[in-house]
Amino acid sequence: MRILLGSDTYLPDCNGAAYFTQRLGLGLQERGHEIHVVAPSLSLAHGTEVRDGMPVTRLRSFPVPTYPALRFAPRPPHNDRRLDEVIRRIEPDIVHVQNHFFVSRALLRSARRVGVTGVATNHFVPENIGVQFATWPGPIRNGIVNWMGRDLVKVYEDADAVATPTPIAASLLEARGTRHQVLPISNGIDLRLYPATGATHTEARARFGLSDRPTVLFVGRLDLEKNLEDLIRGFAILRRDTDAQLVLAGKGKEQPHLEELARAEGIAEDVVFPGFIPDEDLPHVYRVGDVFCMPGIAELQSIVTLEAMASRLPVVAANAMALPHLAQDGINGYLYEPGHPDQLAARLLDILASDERRAEMGNRSRELVEKHDVERSLDAYEAFYRDALERRAASGAEEPAMATDPAPGGRAASAA
Repeated sequence: MRILLGSDTYLPDCNGAAYFTQRLGLGLQERGHEIHVVAPSLSLAHGTEVRDGMPVTRLRSFPVPTYPALRFAPRPPHNDRRLDEVIRRIEPDIVHVQNHFFVSRALLRSARRVGVTGVATNHFVPENIGVQFATWPGPIRNGIVNWMGRDLVKVYEDADAVATPTPIAASLLEARGTRHQVLPISNGIDLRLYPATGATHTEARARFGLSDRPTVLFVGRLDLEKNLEDLIRGFAILRRDTDAQLVLAGKGKEQPHLEELARAEGIAEDVVFPGFIPDEDLPHVYRVGDVFCMPGIAELQSIVTLEAMASRLPVVAANAMALPHLAQDGINGYLYEPGHPDQLAARLLDILASDERRAEMGNRSRELVEKHDVERSLDAYEAFYRDALERRAASGAEEPAMATDPAPGGRAASAA
């Protein structure tokens, strides 16, 4: 098939949706599909590039001041015309968007105008935005969250089918009133990369300039919705009983606040911020940890938690959103109630106190993550595309009139 992936965030952005879009494209490309990407530019100009062998069309955009991971690509009328032209030029079998923001909603509408099947994967939780307005009065904050939920559902009305990473994410979207039966498809990870082989904990810690002692690890964006205050405060309690270190690997606007909190808790020397971890180093960074912690309260899945599990790490996670799908209490780790750092500290201490328990839980993590292998996710997305195309054809929807014959592997191949 010829597949056009659309996303409101794409590399070099550092977030789950950007990485998922890139990895999905690469995986589909390896299976012989032709992949094109549409995403916001990093400037005020349109542009094109080839990244990882995939052509990327960039739409001029502006940064969103309140949410740095997102850029605003103005819709009417210029980008509408441009997207119509892009779809007619590429002649995709299917358009697959990863968000419901500016680029994705415009791309879905354009696909409908041109007559191409359009599908969506939802990676967004309106409550994530609510966290950004935590200091606002409750009725106003809740009003913003509810409006964004209604807007999300409205945008996906233009899609022929909708997926999302987990069953709980699907039920949340259906509860907001979408007409679709939302299909849960794991984001998936390449299990072949984890755990990194040939390095002990000691060697991995030396690679990142860390001391060789028990280590609690977090990997991800250092942003408000990750709820890292819980982890800092919980680790401060843990540190009273254990000579351990906390590694917060990633970057984000909350880092200065977290550094100040660590100083206030008297643990600044035990909390390490290694910064952004490139893809090639990701398998190795998990080798530094004895236990992985994900305190985020708005995770629709959490790719980094899957990677930690694949690296045979026990997991302590917030009892929120989709994390209970991954951290199974007493089996491969523990859940804790957000806002209770004392409970988090007790869970971490329980794991660090026993080498035998830690190894057993780590092995169970690896067993549980097997069903999230990226090859299974790619199988599911190929079936998702085929089903959407078949249902659109059965409904009698008009196909676009193409000016030229499709290239090999495009429309003609998908009909086979």
